[in-house]
Amino acid sequence: MDYLDKVLEKLKEWARKLIETLLGPEPEPEPEPELIPIPVNDPQRRQHR
Repeated sequence: MDYLDKVLEKLKEWARKLIETLLGPEPEPEPEPELIPIPVNDPQRRQHR
């Protein structure tokens, strides 16, 4: 059984290398942009309430 485990591990390693070669390395998730609140000074909106 130890032999089969080694063969399976090698197959997984080769598959991972093949995928990386074809598609490139796994992309790292981009950090979410930080949202900045923008104050709005609109006197017309206050009058319609």
